[in-house]
Amino acid sequence: MLKVGLTGSIAVGKSFVLGVFSELGCYVIDADAVARQVVLPGTAGLKAVIEAFGEKVLKSDGSLDRVKLGEIVFADEARRQQLNSILHPFIIAVQDAQLRDWEQQDSNGIAVVDAALMIESGGYQRFDKLIVVHCRPEVQLQRLMRRNKLSREEAEQRIATQMPQEEKKRYADYLIDTSGEFAETRRQTEEVYHALREALQNRER
Repeated sequence: MLKVGLTGSIAVGKSFVLGVFSELGCYVIDADAVARQVVLPGTAGLKAVIEAFGEKVLKSDGSLDRVKLGEIVFADEARRQQLNSILHPFIIAVQDAQLRDWEQQDSNGIAVVDAALMIESGGYQRFDKLIVVHCRPEVQLQRLMRRNKLSREEAEQRIATQMPQEEKKRYADYLIDTSGEFAETRRQTEEVYHALREALQNRER
């Protein structure tokens, strides 16, 4: 099985690209969905977060208050790194278990794992290929403000906490620019899909 990492900064359109890969027949994992899964009530992940951040990050029903936790970690780099170091082992364990299952079922398949901090955490090294999704900075800013209902200043602060897009692009085997229309992003994604299929076939020869 060809294991592919998909990454990019916040609000650049990774989810749309992941959806196109899914339509094309790839197995896909959305790291945000896994990140929510590992902090569900009763999990070891949530217990570890509470130990580090206190019960103030819980809602009244005992579930994680992601907004409150976000306010804490985006305002404090050390706390953000602490949260990442707590959650990454749980997230990677879930992803790797899923990838092993798929590989047993379909050794000729392509699995695409989407994660924002794949380069920063070093997690990209687990994959055969790396795709970096990017867009023009102004497009990213507008998308983030609209999606998370943030002011320009708040959105700029969140973007500034991440590795710059230009730096991420240097790690890529393939680039997908989402600055334009959906149709153009879809075309680029299909192009990368065909290149991945070719890479898989070449490896099998």
